[in-house]
Amino acid sequence: MKFTKMHGIGNDYVYVDGFTESLPEDLDLASLARNISHRRFGVGGDGLILILPPSDSAPADVRMQMFNADGSESEMCGNGIRCLAKYAYEYGICRQEALRVETGHGVLSLELRVQGDEVLDIRVDMGIPRLQPNEIPTTLAGEQIILEPFLIGDHSLAVTCVSMGNPHAVIFVEEASDELVLGVGPLIETDPRFPQRTNIEFVEVLSATEVRQRTWERGSGETWACGTGASAVCVAGVLTGKTQRRLKVHLIGGDLDLCWDEHSDHVFMTGTATEVFSGDWTI
Repeated sequence: MKFTKMHGIGNDYVYVDGFTESLPEDLDLASLARNISHRRFGVGGDGLILILPPSDSAPADVRMQMFNADGSESEMCGNGIRCLAKYAYEYGICRQEALRVETGHGVLSLELRVQGDEVLDIRVDMGIPRLQPNEIPTTLAGEQIILEPFLIGDHSLAVTCVSMGNPHAVIFVEEASDELVLGVGPLIETDPRFPQRTNIEFVEVLSATEVRQRTWERGSGETWACGTGASAVCVAGVLTGKTQRRLKVHLIGGDLDLCWDEHSDHVFMTGTATEVFSGDWTI
C-alpha cells in the first residue's frame, strides 16, 4: 500500500489515496491507523486519513475518512483537510481551486491559492459552530456552555464548549503549562461530562486579535496544531468577549488565521499544508 506523509503546521497524518489504492474490504482500518501512526514502529503521525471518491448522494469532489492515532474514527480535522486538498490538486484527483470535501461533519468548501502546480495555502469554510450542549455533546447544563465552572481533580477551571464537527472544551489560562496540557488534558478528554470524549484547548490571550494555543486532542494526545480547535477558540473568544472575530492563532507548529463571519455565521480558517515523504506499507 502506497502512502504519503503530510502535515498542516505540525499536525501530521498518513494519507492513502483510495483513487489509486485498492484496500481489502475486510481490512481493519482502526488497527491499520494504530500501527501506521506509531512513532517508533510505524510511519508516525497523529492519525490516518483516506482520500476516497465521494458518496453517490454527496455533492462533493472527494471524501475524507479520518482515524486518530488510537484507531478511533473522527468526524473532521481542519489541518488534515487542508493537506487532503493539496494532495487532491497536486496529484490530479481534482485539479480545481474550489473544492468540496465530504467529511463526517458534512460537505465543506475549500478555496486553494495556487502558484503554478503548487498549492500555497487553503481557506476552509468550517461551517457554523454548534453551541447547544446536546450537539457538542456535553451533559453540562445551560443553553450554551460559556465560562462554565469546571472542577476536575485539584483544578478549578472555566470551560467554553463548541462543536466544529467534533467536540471542543476551550479553557482560557494565564499559562498553557505542561501541568495543564499533559496532566489535566487527558482527564478532561475522558471525563463523563463529555460522553463522546472531547478535545481540549488551553489558550493564552495575547491581545484581542492574537492568542497562543495548546491542544490535547481526543485519541491522539497533544498535537502540534488543531484546525477545528483553533476554530473553536475563535468562537469561544468572541462568546466570552476576550477576542475579536478575526484572530491569529499561534500553535506549536505554526500559525492559523481565523474569522467568524458575523453575516454568514460561518468560521473560516486559512493555513498551509506540506508534503513530507511517500513510501510503501505492507498490509
